[in-house]
Amino acid sequence: MLDQKEIKKIEDFVYTKPRSIQEIALHLGKNWRTADRYIQEIEKNFGTITTRVFREGTRGALKIVYWASIEKISSSVFQEKLEQEMISARRKEDFSAFDIFQHVPDKNKKAHITKAINDEGENLDELADMLKRAEKQVLIFSGNLSFVNLKTKNFNGLQILENLVKRGISIKILCRVDLAGKENIEKVLGLNYKYGREVIEIRHKEHPIRAFIIDNKFFRIKEIKEPTGKMHELDKKVFIFYTIRDKDWTEWISRIFWKIFSGSVGSSKRLEEMNRIK
Repeated sequence: MLDQKEIKKIEDFVYTKPRSIQEIALHLGKNWRTADRYIQEIEKNFGTITTRVFREGTRGALKIVYWASIEKISSSVFQEKLEQEMISARRKEDFSAFDIFQHVPDKNKKAHITKAINDEGENLDELADMLKRAEKQVLIFSGNLSFVNLKTKNFNGLQILENLVKRGISIKILCRVDLAGKENIEKVLGLNYKYGREVIEIRHKEHPIRAFIIDNKFFRIKEIKEPTGKMHELDKKVFIFYTIRDKDWTEWISRIFWKIFSGSVGSSKRLEEMNRIK
């Protein structure tokens, strides 16, 4: 059965250069059919690798596995514009999640608005429920992983991640890996060491998105509106949560994630350099 350790072993092997199925089979110590099945599962469920068959239909057919560059992501003018904004912007104020929400069919979306002073006012019960449903993978767009410090009666951010790790759920995170959020990063990565599983991978990237993508099936994206201090405008911080259960839009934002993720710096290198600063 394909586990997270073997997924990472295949991803790391293919990331350096394209590989044949036979090379991967030898690398894993498995037969060709098992390796091919593993590749199909990763390609379908995680999107990190892709395949191409040369001389298809002949006895000399050769199947090559590549790291997915995901160059062509968007299939509409709206998506192309949003893609450019999401990839080029750095601050959450520079992007509005509503720009995605407005294009999703009504039957596949819902929104919730909360006024609060801080993040503890978020709709955390819904987020906890969504994460508990994960079966294979959770992709996280975060700022500095501050959600791991959130605790309410029914929500404990770090504990929820720990429960996912216990179940072997793959967790990929894009966030700022800097001195300000260093403690949060180390808390989360510490779960890998605690359970001896390399299921959490964090990469550094400043981006405007705050979202959780569950099993490439649905996602929850957050927008924050700050008080302006102006008359007849917001007097409290407003959190808007958009839950999207649309197959096309979920696959689209997943591809956005993988495109940014594949070109981002791993957290270990940045943490190593930060630890040298005295």
